[in-house]
Amino acid sequence: METQNKRNLWWLVAGAGALLAARAINRKLNAYNFKDKVVLITGGARGLGFVMARQLAREGARLVLCSRDEIQLENALMELAGNGADVMVVPCDVTQQAQVQAMVNQVQSSFGSIDVLINNAGIITAGPLEEMTVKDFEEAMETHFWGPLYTTLAVLPSMKDRGEGRILNIASIGGKLGVPHLVPYSASKFALVGLSEGLRAELKQHNITVTCASPGLMQTGSPRHANVKGQHEEEYALFKLADSSPLTSISAEDSAKTILDACRHGDAEVVTSIPAKIGAFVHGISPAATTDFFAILNRLLPGPTGEQKAKKGYESETPLSMSSLTERTQKAAFRNNEL
Repeated sequence: METQNKRNLWWLVAGAGALLAARAINRKLNAYNFKDKVVLITGGARGLGFVMARQLAREGARLVLCSRDEIQLENALMELAGNGADVMVVPCDVTQQAQVQAMVNQVQSSFGSIDVLINNAGIITAGPLEEMTVKDFEEAMETHFWGPLYTTLAVLPSMKDRGEGRILNIASIGGKLGVPHLVPYSASKFALVGLSEGLRAELKQHNITVTCASPGLMQTGSPRHANVKGQHEEEYALFKLADSSPLTSISAEDSAKTILDACRHGDAEVVTSIPAKIGAFVHGISPAATTDFFAILNRLLPGPTGEQKAKKGYESETPLSMSSLTERTQKAAFRNNEL
């Protein structure tokens, strides 16, 4: 009897191994090839968007970057084109539907049909809920929900006509876990996660694949552009320390590679960084456990001042936020066009 059980276990293990191997081979054979594909990246001039642009350029993609900041666009263009990439930059505010449609029309008429859309543009407003205004929530929703919706609606007709397309939405682990002191950001990213899941279900019939990425903290260098409220110096220092620590964040390059691989293989979602994966797993089992944990964390964060005024991260620097403890974030800011 014991011998038979061992044989059954062996066959079970062997079968599971064969299935995993077959899945890996199938994923590799059916991987999407970015070479010569026109890839539009919103918010592509700096941070994670720029890192993804670099990686896609190495794969031979034809890049279109849009941003509200024309100087950052020119800097990105000079680097990418200087390294031989086929790249186009277009100033655009994705919260304005007319601008989005005009930008997409311009790209399609002068650069070609958009094969891959990466909705990456984002803003962060950090601080206690008491400091947040309705406008903070509106701006977060305009950027993280309406912006991706406008760009998606603009590229869909062409994708449907060709019977093919990829859409990659950059949400956040904050779109799976309600994070204190980032409530407008989290709420709007939750909306993007829901939009992504619905779009994936409805667009599959047109051979259009939607992937939603929920990255954890990344060393992109972006904290200096965050809007900070309340005790802004203390708030910003904590944010930048967490962003730079290898215990709580990962490099933008590693995260970008994982995210692009998920898009390449047509995955429904991807979560990057170990802390983010743990948080998502625990929240899936017990939402109460994660919210109770965040309630304790919230008590330890800087309290409100009642001013409701925001300052940029770069206006909130202190010796602590500029110390060697945040060196990774500072180097990333220089490397990723965040300055």
